[in-house]
Amino acid sequence: MTEHISRRELKQDKIKETFEHGAEAVYSHAQLAMAVVVAVLLVVCVYGGWKLYNDRQTAQANVALDAGMKVYNSPLAGTPEQGVDPTETTYPDEAARATAALPKFLAVADKYSSTNPGKLARYYAALSYETMEKPNQALEELKKISNSSDKELAAMAQYQTSVIDTRTGKTDDAIKILRGLAAKSTVLVPKPTVQLDLAGLLQKSNPQEAITLYRQVKQDYPDSPIAEEADKGLARIAPKS
Repeated sequence: MTEHISRRELKQDKIKETFEHGAEAVYSHAQLAMAVVVAVLLVVCVYGGWKLYNDRQTAQANVALDAGMKVYNSPLAGTPEQGVDPTETTYPDEAARATAALPKFLAVADKYSSTNPGKLARYYAALSYETMEKPNQALEELKKISNSSDKELAAMAQYQTSVIDTRTGKTDDAIKILRGLAAKSTVLVPKPTVQLDLAGLLQKSNPQEAITLYRQVKQDYPDSPIAEEADKGLARIAPKS
């Protein structure tokens, strides 16, 4: 039996269908919006948790680093300083003091390696090794932070590496590092200091370049103590050039 659908009934069906699709669309959008909100809240929570954890780690690392620095800066026996507590621990020489400070720095560097205090502790561990006349160990520690995302710390590590290379006769390696540092300027490793060191290493192998560097320092920093050092460098080269 054929059923006839009136125009009114057809219209009502269309309206019903439209409402159904509309409700479905609204529900879908609501689900999407809710998913986005949940995702954002999740990101916020994760970041907040990470930030809280990182801040706590950094605070703990700072305390541990301060303990190491207290030893590292302790007075040496026989060299009393004004205002120093007479009951404070003293050390017979710099090597003994560095030996006492080293394990504290290494502990901070290993436990809090991702924090700034942890990275700085590794730098001081390298300085301690150097004071103890253990250049290879010092270089190993410096290597770990030479490519740090912290440009200042990386520059400090690279510069100290050049110092050790110079002292151990690796002049070419030191020159290479100093050239790289001279091409960029940082606050803690200023360009004129690097230029003076580089000029000093080049005095014999490339006196003309050394003269150019000394003159550049004098031109860029006239009437300054560093310009006086450049004058001394030029005086050392002049009789031979």
